[in-house]
Amino acid sequence: MPRITQEQKKRNREKIVQAAGEGFRLRGVGGIGIEELMKAAGMTHGGFYNHFSSKEDLALEVYRQGFADSLAALAAIREAHPRSARAALHDMVDGYLTAEHRDHPETGCPSAALAADAGRHGAAAQAEYRHGLEGYLGAITEMVQDRARQSGTRTTPAEAREQAVALFSQMVGAMVIARAVAGADPGLADEVLTAGRRRLKRL
Repeated sequence: MPRITQEQKKRNREKIVQAAGEGFRLRGVGGIGIEELMKAAGMTHGGFYNHFSSKEDLALEVYRQGFADSLAALAAIREAHPRSARAALHDMVDGYLTAEHRDHPETGCPSAALAADAGRHGAAAQAEYRHGLEGYLGAITEMVQDRARQSGTRTTPAEAREQAVALFSQMVGAMVIARAVAGADPGLADEVLTAGRRRLKRL
């Protein structure tokens, strides 16, 4: 039987992380097992341990990759509005608080989809979540500072950080609440997203 190349091994690992990222976001880390994840990735259960020592090890990689992807998307938003941090902030809010994002957590931001899992699964999971969260808060703080400079107003670094924390916390909170009621009351879920977009863009 031919030996697997390093390139193929890398691709296989990426497939596992992709399948796990979607499965964990949709059903939680505890809601899907290794066998099902490997099947979704197109591989056998036994091959899992060629890449990860445990499901917990895989979950940490999902946090890392998920936040890296989300932060890259935020960077793209900033690059699309080089002269207006206000427009970039509005674009961020509008893109985050959508029905599409609400209804497809498996392909969305880990901040909302994996927050409860991070809180339940110990210090290592929380450390990875914290790292991703700080990436978001740092980027949004810079956007708030840029907006202040562009509008000719003054804001201290502490004030900008506080605004960033409040803004991002409210975005994630609105998404969590909208998902919690979407099946029972779609109208209320839409109302939560709409109110969130309108209010956050006034900050």
